[in-house]
Amino acid sequence: MDRALNAIERVGNLLPDPAILFLILLVVIWILSAFMAPMTFTDIDPRTGLPIQINNQLQGHALANFLATMTETFVNFHPLGVVLVAMLGVGVAEHTGFINAGLKAMLSVTSASLLTPVLIFVAIISHTAADAGYVLVIPLGAVIFYAAGRHPLAGIAAAFAGVSGGFSANFIPSAIDPLLAGLTEAGVSILDPDRMVNPLCNWYFTAISSFLIIGLGWYITDKIVEPRLIGVEVDGDLEDIPTNEPVSPQERRGLRWSLAAAGLGILALILLTIPAGSPLRSPEGEITAGDAPLMLAIVPLIFLLFLIPGVVYGYVAGTAKSHRDIVKGMSNAMSTMGYYIVLAFFAALFIAEFGRSNIGALMALRGAAGLEALALPAPITVVGIILLSAFVNLMIGSASAKWALLAPIFVPMLMQLGISPELTQAAYRVGDSTSNIVTPLMPYFPLVVVFAQKYVKNTGIGTLISMMLPYAVIFLISWTAFLLVYWMLGIPLGLQAPYTYP
Repeated sequence: MDRALNAIERVGNLLPDPAILFLILLVVIWILSAFMAPMTFTDIDPRTGLPIQINNQLQGHALANFLATMTETFVNFHPLGVVLVAMLGVGVAEHTGFINAGLKAMLSVTSASLLTPVLIFVAIISHTAADAGYVLVIPLGAVIFYAAGRHPLAGIAAAFAGVSGGFSANFIPSAIDPLLAGLTEAGVSILDPDRMVNPLCNWYFTAISSFLIIGLGWYITDKIVEPRLIGVEVDGDLEDIPTNEPVSPQERRGLRWSLAAAGLGILALILLTIPAGSPLRSPEGEITAGDAPLMLAIVPLIFLLFLIPGVVYGYVAGTAKSHRDIVKGMSNAMSTMGYYIVLAFFAALFIAEFGRSNIGALMALRGAAGLEALALPAPITVVGIILLSAFVNLMIGSASAKWALLAPIFVPMLMQLGISPELTQAAYRVGDSTSNIVTPLMPYFPLVVVFAQKYVKNTGIGTLISMMLPYAVIFLISWTAFLLVYWMLGIPLGLQAPYTYP
C-alpha cells in the first residue's frame, strides 16, 4: 500500500498547479459541451421534467454571459466569503497570541496519543456550523500536531477526514438535515404525495456513525498516514506556530479574561435564541432551519467568536498596544490568503460552467438509470446507490445539488422495492461523504493544499490525495458495511424513520 500511495503522490504532483488545473478543466468542459450539445438524450431531468440537454458553452451568447457574469461568479463563490470573513477574526486571535496560548494550555492537559480522536471529534462537531470546520479545524489540526511534536500534515489529514470525509456523521443536527429531507420528500411525492419525511430521520444513524468515523480516523492517522510522513521535512514558515511550552503567567491571565469574554458572548447568544419570537429563529420558530438567521449568520458569528477574545487577550496580555495591532492581525491573515484567492477565482469559473453545461447532471442521471436497469436485490441496490453517490461526488461538490438530481430517481425506485425513503437517504449520505476528500473539484480542496503548503512547501494535489485516499477507501467500505449491519439489526435510523415502505 505504501508503494501504491507513493506512486499516486508522484503522479498527482505531476499535475499542473491547482489554479491552472481548473483553467484546463474549464477549457475541457467548453469543448465537451460543444461536442455533446447537438446530441439528443432521453434522460428526464427531474428539475425540469424535460429531457436533459447539454448546453454549448462555446456559443456566442454563452461566452458573452460567461464574461458578463465573471465578476459576479467569483464574488459569489460560497467558499471565498466563508474563508475570508472567518479568517479576519482568526487573524486577530492568532496575531495577539490567543490561539497559541489556548493551544499550549490544551496540550498541557491532553495526552499526545489522544490528540487524534479529540481532533476528529471536534471536526465532526464542526459540521453543525456549516463550513466552519474547513476554515478553523483543519489549520488548527496542523498547529496542534506540530506543537505536540507530531507531523503537522498528519493533523491536517485527520481534521480533513473528520470535517469532510465524515461529513454525514454528527452528534448534533445541522442545516443539511432538513435540506436533504426536503429533497427526499419531493422524491417521495412522485409515488405518495401524502407521505412526510422527518428532517431528523437519519439523526440516530449519523450520531452513532460518529463513533465509527472517530475510531477509523484514529487508526488510519496513527498507523497508516503519519508513519508515511516520517522523513517528510517540515520546511515552511513556522515562526508563529506554538511549541509545547508551559503557559506563562501573563498568557494565563490573558486566557482567563479572553475566555470569560467569549463565554459571555456565547451566553448572550443563547439567551437571544430562547424566546419563541427571537429574531434569530426562522419564521416557523426553528433555530436549525436553513433559513433561520442564526444559521445564516454562522460565519459572522465565528468572526466575532475569535475577534472578541483575541482583542481582549491582546490588551490583557500586552501583545496588542492599540487598534493598529488589531488591524495588522487582520491584514496579515488576508496576506496569507492571496494564493487561495487566485485558486478560488479559477475554481469558481470552472464549477459555474460545469453546472451550466449539464454534463455532470447527465452523468448522474445515466448512472442512476443504469443502476435501476440492473434490478438487483435490495441490499445490493443500496450498496450501488452508495457507490454511485461517491462517484458523482467526485464531480459535483454540493450535497443538495446531487440529491436534487438523484432523489427523484432513487427514492421512488426503492419505494417500489419496499425500502423506505429514509434508508435511501442514509445510503446517499454515506456515499456523498466518503469521496469528498480525494477530489480536487471539491471547493475547499485547494484551501487544504494551501494549509499544507504552510508546513511543507512542495505539497501538491498528489500529496494530499495520497494522504487522504486511505481514509476515503476505508471509510467507504466500513461505513457501507456498518449501514447494512445497522439495517439488519433494525436499529432506528432517526425520528419517524422506518426501514420499509409502506
